[in-house]
Amino acid sequence: MNKITKTCHSRESGNPAFFGCIFAITSLAVVLLVCGCENPFSGDTLETISIPPDRLRKIEMLPLESMSENEKIRDANESVPAEQPPAKLTLTIEECRAIALENNLDIKTQLFDPTIADESLKEAQARFEPLAFSRLGFVKSDTPGGTPITITLDSSQRESIMGDVGVELPLRTGGTITFDLPFSRLERYDTMYSSELSLSLSQPLLRNSGARTNTYAIRIAHYDAQIVQAQTRLEVTRVLAQVDRAYWLLYAFRRELEVRKQEYDLAIAQLQQAQRKVQTGQVAEIEIIRAEAAAAERLEAIILAENSVRDSERNLKRLLNRIGLEMETATVLIPATPPNCIYYQLDTERLLECAIEKRMELLELELQIARDASTIDFGKNQTLPLVLFEYEYNINALGGNANDSFDLLLDNRFVDHRIGLVLQVPIGNAAAKSRLQRAILQRCQRLATKQLRELQIRQEVLNAADQMEANWQRVVASRKSMILSERNLKAEQRQFELGLQTSTEVLDAQTSFANAQSAEIRAIVEYQIAQIDLAYATGTLLGAAQVHWEPQQP
Repeated sequence: MNKITKTCHSRESGNPAFFGCIFAITSLAVVLLVCGCENPFSGDTLETISIPPDRLRKIEMLPLESMSENEKIRDANESVPAEQPPAKLTLTIEECRAIALENNLDIKTQLFDPTIADESLKEAQARFEPLAFSRLGFVKSDTPGGTPITITLDSSQRESIMGDVGVELPLRTGGTITFDLPFSRLERYDTMYSSELSLSLSQPLLRNSGARTNTYAIRIAHYDAQIVQAQTRLEVTRVLAQVDRAYWLLYAFRRELEVRKQEYDLAIAQLQQAQRKVQTGQVAEIEIIRAEAAAAERLEAIILAENSVRDSERNLKRLLNRIGLEMETATVLIPATPPNCIYYQLDTERLLECAIEKRMELLELELQIARDASTIDFGKNQTLPLVLFEYEYNINALGGNANDSFDLLLDNRFVDHRIGLVLQVPIGNAAAKSRLQRAILQRCQRLATKQLRELQIRQEVLNAADQMEANWQRVVASRKSMILSERNLKAEQRQFELGLQTSTEVLDAQTSFANAQSAEIRAIVEYQIAQIDLAYATGTLLGAAQVHWEPQQP
């Protein structure tokens, strides 16, 4: 034994290649660690953006002086854009819908979701694509020979090159078919070439078996794609309804501005008439003061109305998001579509049926319930034991060169068959049972949610129908009030001309007439908005033309 140890020690110490190999490996490790592209232990790899601390902690003040137009320094050589936005733009409500459908950012963002869901569906369908594989390896081994009683220093050295090519075919039944062609070149005392042709089948019999179980991911992706489309239609409907509301609010504020300007003109006319009467000595000078104070009040109302118009214009421009019609442009938007003041005798039963059929929230829940049913079926399958049937068919060949090996392989003389069963039974199986129970509970929850959503939709439709009826009654009442206020104003003006009334009564009558006009405008616009709300509650939109959207492509 001492002789053996001494011999081994002298062999290792006298072999310079051994120390050369150790030195090369150590040097390579040091170089990779020290001179690598980046240090894996450095903190720089954990951060991609570094924000200066002042930007995060320092709160600056707004310099209104430098932001004001009076202090703005304009460059004399500033280039004028080739195309200036129009000073005034007349739009119909149909044009606003078309522009929003094309340019609105909420819609653009939502239209990407169906495309993403389609890609997820394609990913799930690609699960059953064939897989081609190949492997190549080199092995050099050197092991001592002998027996446990007599150990010799004669080594058993061998070198081999191994390769493998094949195709793996996943089956919709859950199994896998593999065609395999491994080959190797073994060099020891002489050189031998080995090749095989293998066909193997692995098929589960209980868990993960069957086409329905193995296409579960595809069905879920298909349901998800339809759910996303339902959500996209709901978002498009919401945005277009929001555009309609913004359009009619702009119409209302513009009409309100016209009313306040008319009220101011009446106050100025009353002031001029009072001045003439004071000059002729028919009334006291206080009538002029009363008329001037009233005109000043009307001027403030005009300023507030103009600000409301600008706010509503900016809101509509934001929704339209049209190039050249940005929020900061000075383009004046003029609504061209007149309100539809037609009374509708509503059939609530038909409205409810339409809402139950067309509301995307209910369709989304129905798709989720169908998805839950597939999840329950898949969960039941996952509670079963795993039983695998395996079969392998091999053709073996060996030769002194590659041609001899493959010729023998084609002769099909040496064949192996292997058949086996694999059984795995989880003890307790608590995880699979819990997943199945959770899927059942989620489906019960969604069934209850669907009933709750139906009740909410019915309530929304009935409330919208009642609101529309009430707003129509407001239109009728406000129109009567406006007619009577106009007659009262004319009567007060005649009384003032005859000297029977003061300017106070005339100015009050003007205010009542202007408020009656404003009330009529609000009632008409809110009647239009009530129609929009009723259409939205039934999952539809107003108008004669239908809206068709397409998913956004990259």
